[in-house]
Amino acid sequence: MKDPTSELSWEDLRVVKAISEHTGLSGAATSLGVNHSTVARRLAAIEEVLGVSLFDRRRTGYQPTGAGVEIISLSERVEQEIFSVARRVAVNAQRHTGELRIATSDALLHDFLTPIIADFQRSNPEIRVEVIVGNSPLNLSRGESDIAFRATLAPPENLFGRKLARVAWAVYGRRDDYPGLQPRLEELYERKWVTYGASLEGLLGFKFVEERVPTKNIVYRADSVLGVAAAVCAGTGIGFLPCMHGDLVPSLVRISAVQPEVYDELWILTHPDIRKSGRVCAFMTHCAEASSKRRSFIEGREV
Repeated sequence: MKDPTSELSWEDLRVVKAISEHTGLSGAATSLGVNHSTVARRLAAIEEVLGVSLFDRRRTGYQPTGAGVEIISLSERVEQEIFSVARRVAVNAQRHTGELRIATSDALLHDFLTPIIADFQRSNPEIRVEVIVGNSPLNLSRGESDIAFRATLAPPENLFGRKLARVAWAVYGRRDDYPGLQPRLEELYERKWVTYGASLEGLLGFKFVEERVPTKNIVYRADSVLGVAAAVCAGTGIGFLPCMHGDLVPSLVRISAVQPEVYDELWILTHPDIRKSGRVCAFMTHCAEASSKRRSFIEGREV
């Protein structure tokens, strides 16, 4: 025998529940946003399907019958289940899941990005992160990575992203070698220098050194910020570093002011096809907020 309650919808249950809560049709109609006659017709149709009366119509209002009590109880259980499922779905949507591949340089990963990723994963424990380290451009359209976090003055035009800050640069030397006042830049040009290799010739710091420092004074080159910083720490020479890296190395000290003509822009980039992906959008937003809090450090205003 077919269960008559199988003919009921959630909207039918809402009508019965509203009539019970407001002990009448008028109050139920107001709460449901419909008119009195609509509620009356719906109740009549429900009672016809079930073959029973759900309410006694009295002067004091609509009072549920035994069958009505059961349907009202059913409506309350269904409502609670709907709310429970909605809450679970909302929580899962906020957490995000899946893999996230991030391309960045060694220095940005070491100094800046690792704690940002760790904080993001604490809020989204089902996100698995893979980091691709290097300075060469990656083809995001081929899926080599989802997000690129770069210090660059020329972000690819085919990518979507936002500039997070302007990266300040200065000349650094070993703290033990420069305990006093900063020498004049003209004096520094006569010291031994560590600088960047040809693969990073697009850096303004590379051009600055090439144009001002005699070739005989350039004694060491490296193709990464970490490589140059390590050589300066070892006493090989002095060199240009982004302040957001040099200021974090205890054995180094700025020996020049921030040079306004030497800078980078910090960008977070993704491919337009995946910019609205939940995990990509969430990480980019998280990264932008974290970068905003450290803008003065990135821009060399904190020493």
